[in-house]
Amino acid sequence: MPHTVSIEDTGERYACSSEESLLSAMARLGRRGIPLGCRGGGCGVCKVEVLSGDFQTRAMSRDHVSDDDRACNRLLACRVYPASDLSLKVIGKLQKRVCRPATA
Repeated sequence: MPHTVSIEDTGERYACSSEESLLSAMARLGRRGIPLGCRGGGCGVCKVEVLSGDFQTRAMSRDHVSDDDRACNRLLACRVYPASDLSLKVIGKLQKRVCRPATA
Protein backbone atom coordinates (compact mmCIF):
# COMPACT_ATOMS: atom_id res chain seq x y z
CA MET A 1 0.00 0.00 0.00
CA PRO A 2 1.48 3.36 -0.97
CA HIS A 3 2.21 6.03 1.60
CA THR A 4 1.74 9.76 1.07
CA VAL A 5 4.87 11.89 1.05
CA SER A 6 4.33 15.60 1.68
CA ILE A 7 7.04 18.14 0.85
CA GLU A 8 6.35 21.04 3.17
CA ASP A 9 8.50 23.55 1.21
CA THR A 10 6.44 23.22 -1.97
CA GLY A 11 3.12 21.78 -0.77
CA GLU A 12 3.65 18.87 -3.13
CA ARG A 13 2.29 15.41 -2.25
CA TYR A 14 2.89 12.09 -3.94
CA ALA A 15 2.49 8.35 -3.35
CA CYS A 16 5.47 6.14 -2.50
CA SER A 17 5.51 2.43 -1.66
CA SER A 18 7.70 0.93 1.07
CA GLU A 19 9.82 -0.75 -1.63
CA GLU A 20 10.72 2.51 -3.36
CA SER A 21 12.91 5.37 -2.16
CA LEU A 22 11.38 8.80 -1.68
CA LEU A 23 13.49 10.12 -4.55
CA SER A 24 12.73 7.26 -6.97
CA ALA A 25 8.98 7.57 -6.49
CA MET A 26 9.09 11.32 -6.98
CA ALA A 27 11.18 11.03 -10.16
CA ARG A 28 9.03 8.19 -11.55
CA LEU A 29 5.96 10.38 -11.19
CA GLY A 30 7.66 13.29 -12.94
CA ARG A 31 7.68 15.46 -9.83
CA ARG A 32 10.48 17.90 -9.00
CA GLY A 33 10.11 18.71 -5.30
CA ILE A 34 13.44 17.11 -4.32
CA PRO A 35 16.60 17.79 -6.38
CA LEU A 36 17.97 14.77 -8.28
CA GLY A 37 21.61 13.81 -8.06
CA CYS A 38 23.51 10.52 -8.21
CA ARG A 39 20.56 8.53 -6.75
CA GLY A 40 23.00 6.27 -4.87
CA GLY A 41 23.58 8.04 -1.56
CA GLY A 42 26.89 9.67 -2.47
CA CYS A 43 26.34 13.26 -3.62
CA GLY A 44 24.12 14.84 -0.93
CA VAL A 45 21.96 16.78 -3.41
CA CYS A 46 18.69 15.14 -2.28
CA LYS A 47 19.13 15.83 1.45
CA VAL A 48 15.85 16.22 3.31
CA GLU A 49 14.72 16.48 6.90
CA VAL A 50 11.93 14.06 7.76
CA LEU A 51 9.55 16.01 9.99
CA SER A 52 7.13 13.17 10.76
CA GLY A 53 6.46 9.56 9.92
CA ASP A 54 8.21 6.20 10.03
CA PHE A 55 10.83 5.05 7.55
CA GLN A 56 13.77 2.73 6.87
CA THR A 57 17.12 3.79 5.42
CA ARG A 58 19.91 2.24 3.41
CA ALA A 59 23.61 3.13 3.43
CA MET A 60 24.45 6.75 2.59
CA SER A 61 27.61 8.83 2.45
CA ARG A 62 28.96 9.94 5.82
CA ASP A 63 30.40 12.94 3.95
CA HIS A 64 26.83 14.22 3.61
CA VAL A 65 25.01 12.64 6.58
CA SER A 66 26.67 12.89 9.98
CA ASP A 67 25.60 11.14 13.17
CA ASP A 68 23.96 14.43 14.22
CA ASP A 69 22.10 14.54 10.90
CA ARG A 70 20.81 11.00 11.43
CA ALA A 71 19.69 11.86 14.97
CA CYS A 72 17.69 14.80 13.56
CA ASN A 73 16.29 12.80 10.60
CA ARG A 74 18.34 14.79 8.07
CA LEU A 75 18.87 12.13 5.42
CA LEU A 76 19.29 11.51 1.69
CA ALA A 77 15.92 10.98 0.00
CA CYS A 78 17.46 8.43 -2.38
CA ARG A 79 18.12 6.16 0.61
CA VAL A 80 14.87 6.65 2.60
CA TYR A 81 11.96 4.17 2.26
CA PRO A 82 8.62 5.07 3.89
CA ALA A 83 6.91 2.83 6.44
CA SER A 84 4.05 5.34 6.93
CA ASP A 85 2.96 8.69 5.53
CA LEU A 86 5.86 11.16 5.71
CA SER A 87 6.26 14.91 5.93
CA LEU A 88 9.62 16.40 4.96
CA LYS A 89 11.45 19.54 3.96
CA VAL A 90 14.28 19.91 1.45
CA ILE A 91 17.66 20.93 2.89
CA GLY A 92 20.09 19.70 0.21
CA LYS A 93 22.60 21.66 -1.85
CA LEU A 94 20.08 22.57 -4.57
CA GLN A 95 17.23 23.53 -2.22
CA LYS A 96 16.89 27.00 -3.77
CA ARG A 97 16.13 25.50 -7.18
CA VAL A 98 12.97 23.75 -5.98
CA CYS A 99 11.88 25.86 -3.01
CA ARG A 100 10.77 29.37 -3.73
CA PRO A 101 10.58 31.85 -0.85
CA ALA A 102 7.12 32.70 0.41
CA THR A 103 5.88 36.12 -0.60
CA ALA A 104 4.19 38.42 1.88
